[in-house]
Amino acid sequence: MAGVRQFDEGEMLAGALEVFWRKGMRATTMADLAEATGVQRGSLYNAYGGKEDIFLLAFDGYVARFLASAAEALAAPDPRDGLKALFAFTIASMTNGTPARGCLSTKTATEAALDDPRVRDRLRGMLDALHRIIAAALSAAPDRLAVTPGDHPCRVTPDQAADLVVTFTRGLAVMERVYQDSAHLQRIADALVGTLFRAP
Repeated sequence: MAGVRQFDEGEMLAGALEVFWRKGMRATTMADLAEATGVQRGSLYNAYGGKEDIFLLAFDGYVARFLASAAEALAAPDPRDGLKALFAFTIASMTNGTPARGCLSTKTATEAALDDPRVRDRLRGMLDALHRIIAAALSAAPDRLAVTPGDHPCRVTPDQAADLVVTFTRGLAVMERVYQDSAHLQRIADALVGTLFRAP
């Protein structure tokens, strides 16, 4: 990165993140970023080189905060309660704003931004890290995990359950875009928790 920055990078990235979250990386322009951050386009180009580089920095900060909040939610003594807290946090994040802003990572994954291998690697890294956090939390009570079709429960490992949960969160993000109803999303999440865990 070249040039001396005459602006607060943290504030700039926070403003940029809101634009990327609302419009998506592909549709966002340097003019959009300049307007949202109050930093001239020339200064942004000199400091970062382009919108893709700004997106990666903003996304890295978002991922760090998201994973920290996910780990905090999952830290409950009972992993069932932890999973409920994770879904409550995830739903709140998706439905924040007017209109609701949706899920940044899922929006990014479903647009042409994935043509950039750096973006694809960042998304994979985020989902892999989320999987590890969930699997570690569910490992606290592996004997309680079970997928229960009818009267024939099938045991799943914490790692398998983490795969289900991560995949479920991506589907939940799509359901939010269609229904835009946080109560509906919570009912779906509660159904998955009830399916994954044996009764205490």
